[in-house]
Amino acid sequence: METNLQSSSHDEFTFAESWEDKKKRAQEIVKRLINTYPREKILIGEPYKTLIHCIISQRMRDEVTYRVWEELFKKYKDIKTIANTPVEEMQEFLRKNGVGLWKTKGEWIVKASRIILEKYGGKVPDSIEELMKLPGIGRKCANIVLAYGFGKQAIPVDTHVNRISKRLGLAPPKVPPEKVEEYLKQLIPKDLWVYVNHAMVDHGKMVCKPIAPKCDECILQDLCPYFKGQITREDIK
Repeated sequence: METNLQSSSHDEFTFAESWEDKKKRAQEIVKRLINTYPREKILIGEPYKTLIHCIISQRMRDEVTYRVWEELFKKYKDIKTIANTPVEEMQEFLRKNGVGLWKTKGEWIVKASRIILEKYGGKVPDSIEELMKLPGIGRKCANIVLAYGFGKQAIPVDTHVNRISKRLGLAPPKVPPEKVEEYLKQLIPKDLWVYVNHAMVDHGKMVCKPIAPKCDECILQDLCPYFKGQITREDIK
């Protein structure tokens, strides 16, 4: 995979940089981000609760997601209870709690729970391939379950990671999120993968915002081609 990425990098990136220089820069970027946004605990819960959290979170603000997630597990104690809940009841619970796409998410939550019970003996699968077979679980959510549910080395690429990776020139500006994941995995040591998402998400919320990023306050100025004008906002669109 690394060969393919390297061979196409000069055509797709907006500035010239050797692969080795890019790796060194990537590792320094991640080190600074982790030091700036440390977390004592990476896991948010056991795999099943992490999976349900991810389904709820799609196109939702974090604070709303967390509130609804807590309320859901107060009312429906475990996977068996949720799997035996009528889809319509779960949909109504989400609707009353202000969840967007409540109809689709309610169906996903109940059906995924039933599949995990029936096909996997009540245990969430721990491979990305099996996770992506579950309703409502795409690649990003599968990686979130692996990283935050199981504590495995994975890099979930959400909107923050996608945007920041491209601004930092760690992935070409036009590639899809799954390709961004490939680049990051080649550039960053595996033992740091699990930290990348939370560090970039925190940085994206506080400094490297979608609109009007606070470049003057950024700890990565000397490492950032976006700050230096080598990558523009138009490039990433």
